[in-house]
Amino acid sequence: MLVLTRRTQQSIVIGDGIVVTVLDIRGDQIRLGIRAPRDVPVYREELLTAVGESNIAAVLSGGSEGTAVPPVPSAQSATAAPRARSRRNRAA
Repeated sequence: MLVLTRRTQQSIVIGDGIVVTVLDIRGDQIRLGIRAPRDVPVYREELLTAVGESNIAAVLSGGSEGTAVPPVPSAQSATAAPRARSRRNRAA
């Protein structure tokens, strides 16, 4: 694991098209901005785990349990952070 120290408004670049920027630090929480190509899935790890568990439970129970859950992506993107699209980003 690579460990870096960054201050507010400083970024790291991952590969050719992913930029992670520290937007704000408040107490023990850090707000990150992630810029990535639209074809790169970005998920919060805890949500990805919950979706995977929900999919497993649905398969074991023989039904969908009334919820529509997306397919679990590859393990490569499982540790990625979320990508929230603002209205400004969608228009770009």
